[in-house]
Amino acid sequence: MEPTRSRSWSALALAGLLGTAGVTHFARPRPYDAIVPRSLPGKPRTWTYVSGVAEVALAAAVAAPRTRGLGGLLAAGFFAAVFPANVTMARAYRAKSPGAKAIAFGRLPLQVPLILWALRVRRSAH
Repeated sequence: MEPTRSRSWSALALAGLLGTAGVTHFARPRPYDAIVPRSLPGKPRTWTYVSGVAEVALAAAVAAPRTRGLGGLLAAGFFAAVFPANVTMARAYRAKSPGAKAIAFGRLPLQVPLILWALRVRRSAH
């Protein structure tokens, strides 16, 4: 695969991941509500919807070549910003089934490659 096509594919795959995640915040908000850190002001559902809108907007920014660089940078920041929700999920899932615990704890180190992926998309846009 040629480098330009590979970079575009990577950006579109990231956009797909963000868009899908964003839509699920509206289609199935309850699991997201449950992992909103209680230290945040307001209702968890509000944060679920705000983060869903953010993910859909980031997906659009990453998908469009003109805004891909900024979108990649903002996506990296978003992935870092939602890390506390993943910690909340891991703590809440300690008493769940082994499979659920594996998913919850697996999300913690997953944030690093997601951040790096978003930054690669940013760099490839220039």
